[in-house]
Amino acid sequence: MNTTSFRESVFLVAGREITQRLRSKSFVISTLILFAIVLGSILISGFISRANADSTAPIAGVGAAIAELETLPGVEVVEAATIAEAEQLVRDEEVDAAVVPLDGDSAVPFEVIGFDEAPGGLVTALSIAPEVRLLEEPGLPFGLLYLVAFGFGIVFFLSAVTFGGTIAQSVVEEKQTRIVEILLSSISARALLAGKVVGNSILAFGQIIAIAALAALGLVLTGQDVLVTDLGPAVGWFLGFFAIGFVLLAAMYAASASLVSRMEDVGSVLTPVTYLVMIPYFLVIFLFDNALVLTIMSYVPFSAPVGMPMRIFLDQAAWWEPILSLVVLAVSTVVIVALGARIYRNSLLRTGSRVKLGEALKG
Repeated sequence: MNTTSFRESVFLVAGREITQRLRSKSFVISTLILFAIVLGSILISGFISRANADSTAPIAGVGAAIAELETLPGVEVVEAATIAEAEQLVRDEEVDAAVVPLDGDSAVPFEVIGFDEAPGGLVTALSIAPEVRLLEEPGLPFGLLYLVAFGFGIVFFLSAVTFGGTIAQSVVEEKQTRIVEILLSSISARALLAGKVVGNSILAFGQIIAIAALAALGLVLTGQDVLVTDLGPAVGWFLGFFAIGFVLLAAMYAASASLVSRMEDVGSVLTPVTYLVMIPYFLVIFLFDNALVLTIMSYVPFSAPVGMPMRIFLDQAAWWEPILSLVVLAVSTVVIVALGARIYRNSLLRTGSRVKLGEALKG
């Protein structure tokens, strides 16, 4: 007989799940390592980019060439009195190259002197470039797009697998040790499932927020504030999609795990759910520049949490599309949670051989 209300039961189970995870040394250490990797990778890449941008090349200049060199970015001008002195600086490798004026009769005002090869960047900078008019705004760098896609994919994948696996392990342990029989004497199976989903969802969502905050901090510290502004809307929608999408996956992990009574059998029942998490991860990484694939992913419940935020970052989605996608995900979550709760309730007290899915649904 249930002695507590449904809400109280959910809060009790959720608190127990959160407390157990926070007391786990492996969870705390792995979380700190993940935070360090996220922040460290952003800081290192940012500092490398800044170092490359701030680096200057020593170039010798003579006469009128000095004034021309001073207008070029990334150039440290070394003044030389004569052409011979500039050539000697190049031979001694004290400068990367030298720029000297030519006779007035020459159509080209300057000559570039290199040691064993022509410095291409300097030659290009000194060349007369035509006016350029673009019909469309230039796209974002490929490397940046890949990093953003990889970030959305890996964060969603790791969080879903880590916390989903925790739920599955908890369910099987309770069945295997018969603790579930004691728990069900005080609370309902529905409250037990809801508590597990709520508790692990809070942990997963908190971890995602912490990762987003660390990433923003790293970008600010490395002077990439513009990227924070560009990523802001996409990250905001990602958090919303993740909050609902993880509930869907958590219910599937719990329901799948309730079909077995031994830890050795968990892998076999979780394989289909794991595939549903892995497929969006690989799609968004390898096909992030394919508009059609991203559009389809945006309306499939299992891939919407990574597909739609990526489209928002690429400015491919109309204002109403994220809302529609979120509604589709929310409706799908309600249906999946209802089915998952039925499977979980009908399988929880059945031990021994694996419970068939059809039998769990029929009850």
